[in-house]
Amino acid sequence: MDFFNTVVTFFQSGGSFMYPIAVVLVIGLAIAVERWMFLTYAKQSNKRAYNQIMPLLKKKDYASIVKMGQNGGAPVSRIIAAGVVRMAESPRRDDIELAMEEGVLEAMPRLEKRTNYLATLANIATLLGLLGTIIGLIAAFTAVANADPTEKASLLSQSISVAMNTTAFGLISAIPLLLAHAVLQTKTTEIVDSLEMAGVKCLNVISGGSVSKTRNVDR
Repeated sequence: MDFFNTVVTFFQSGGSFMYPIAVVLVIGLAIAVERWMFLTYAKQSNKRAYNQIMPLLKKKDYASIVKMGQNGGAPVSRIIAAGVVRMAESPRRDDIELAMEEGVLEAMPRLEKRTNYLATLANIATLLGLLGTIIGLIAAFTAVANADPTEKASLLSQSISVAMNTTAFGLISAIPLLLAHAVLQTKTTEIVDSLEMAGVKCLNVISGGSVSKTRNVDR
């Protein structure tokens, strides 16, 4: 309870700039939670789809893979399906690889969506804190100029303490947002790397099957 009262007192004594900083913090945390849930779901769905696709590739059940790519929500299923569709048009490994790379590029914007906002919001929170402190200090010195000489030192120290609360709250808001931004970027990079790795593994199976098919036709 004492901690809650301390937080409330700290917030109330910071002035009007505490409210926009709080709004920025809430928006940033909402984006961070939404992105974390989306990326976690994407990672799990990619893993499930990959485990389903590999046996189908080995059985050369390409129709089921294309169907998964059309109906499934996992990016890896769409990427592999694009490679299978391209294989039907051209069995060359380079053409299949280009189709898969195109699928990875199409998946990246959805994975990176809104993550960069966190760094911007962290900067905004810091700048709002500094702006609130500067305006608070201007108001404090203006008030001290017209105050009784015996009260100037006490009034100035209290005013500066209140003004500095906005800077502190701005930094308190910016630090977790920057940490969330770094964590989400790392998680996004891991998913993109896993998509590329899955694409290469599936490409090896696909190109191997297409090569053997071509040799049988030549004979």
